[in-house]
Amino acid sequence: MEILAWSAVELAAKIKQKEVTVKEAVEAVFSRIEKKEKDLNCYVTLDQEGALKRAEEVQKKIEDGTLTGKLAGVPVAVKDNMCTEGMRTTCSSKILSDFIPTFSSEAVLNLEKAGAVIIGKTNMDEFAMGSTTETSAYGETKNPWNEAHVPGGSSGGSAAAVAAGECFFALGSDTGGSIRQPASFCGVVGMKPTYGTVSRYGLIAYGSSLDQIGPLTKNVTDCAAVMEMIASHDTKDSTSIKREDTDFTSVLTEDVKGLKIGIPRDYFGEGLDIEVKESVLAAAKALREKGALVEEFDLSLVEYAIPAYYTIASAEASSNLERFDGVKYGYRTKQYEGLHNMYKKTRSEGFGAEVKRRIMLGSFVLSSGYYDAYYLKALRTKALIKKAFDEAFTKYDMILGPVAPTTAPELGKSLSDPLKMYLGDIYTISVNLAGLPGISIPCGTDQKGLPIGLQLIGDCFSEKKLFQAAYAYEKIRGEFVLPANRKGGE
Repeated sequence: MEILAWSAVELAAKIKQKEVTVKEAVEAVFSRIEKKEKDLNCYVTLDQEGALKRAEEVQKKIEDGTLTGKLAGVPVAVKDNMCTEGMRTTCSSKILSDFIPTFSSEAVLNLEKAGAVIIGKTNMDEFAMGSTTETSAYGETKNPWNEAHVPGGSSGGSAAAVAAGECFFALGSDTGGSIRQPASFCGVVGMKPTYGTVSRYGLIAYGSSLDQIGPLTKNVTDCAAVMEMIASHDTKDSTSIKREDTDFTSVLTEDVKGLKIGIPRDYFGEGLDIEVKESVLAAAKALREKGALVEEFDLSLVEYAIPAYYTIASAEASSNLERFDGVKYGYRTKQYEGLHNMYKKTRSEGFGAEVKRRIMLGSFVLSSGYYDAYYLKALRTKALIKKAFDEAFTKYDMILGPVAPTTAPELGKSLSDPLKMYLGDIYTISVNLAGLPGISIPCGTDQKGLPIGLQLIGDCFSEKKLFQAAYAYEKIRGEFVLPANRKGGE
């Protein structure tokens, strides 16, 4: 239990000081997985044998001074849409149920270079399409705070695994809030970096202009340390950006004096749960009392973000998912007559309902006659949303608001009404449309004991300011005990 109570950075320090071995850390994680996994379903694939073998290799490199990083020897989970060489990568879909990649994604390679130990692949909404981790072909993941509730999505498996102590940190991907929203629902820290900061090479694409890989961690210090590991320029990704300012842990101080924080009035109107509103505004007040300048302002175009996002994301999805046709890899239907019939039956049997819905919507908005009316209009709206944020950032260092309108809904409640599920992304999707960084930090719990998340949004490349404010708030708030570390958490 003691090992699992440490943060990722604390564990790495204890390994360096020879208080614990990498093998012991990996064994502690698998012991927790054995106890909790049948109830929570955080993982699609686990590799205990490979993790223990890797633990021995990493231990030797730490001892001989080859690996000196802040997270060397720490067990990590990876969302199941990032390719891992020799380890099954399914995107939680039947169509990729037997796919074993011959290469690893750049983010995974960066983890391995830094000495992290990959223990398995986490459950997710199929092809990252969903906000609850209920559209997975391998069953839904449950929220460790209350198993009758969803963990959020699409990186729900990663967020739940961190909250439940089934790993020390995890990687997720964020297309419209898929890191920040499950982080909020599971009471962990999650960051969506500026678009292009983390390579998308080896990330199975949903919406290429929106997808970004980021960390889910126990606290802000761990989040900054993971970001230092995975942020890198990659010539294999044409959207990757070369950045010099990635020493994120250097700004973790409690000083927020003079920091200008804007609160959009549009984010606190109709539809926002009163407990969420009070917790988020209490966090803003706490930062103000620490010396930050906090004021309300109008951020226009909020109501247009959801239609613009789902038009663009579905269009890109319909194009990106064309490759899954049963020819080169993945699932192929057993009985078919001719090539076109094989395509149709394979895709009909291989994809779930939500994925089919978005492919059809995307194909519709890209079809001749509708392209100008929907897709081009959505792209113009995206540009206007970016412009609205640019104007806000001439006055403020960051924007503060909720992550989601409510805390985690009950299992089965969202999927029955897809439109309601889509509306749950209202506070997160603009960040992806504008390519901005955003971070979610726990800021309280509701009457049911479910976590509430606070979102800080920055201008492009301003992750350091976000980490600074998030760390300062975390210190004001005090310890936030995750289910894994509560009494009886075993």
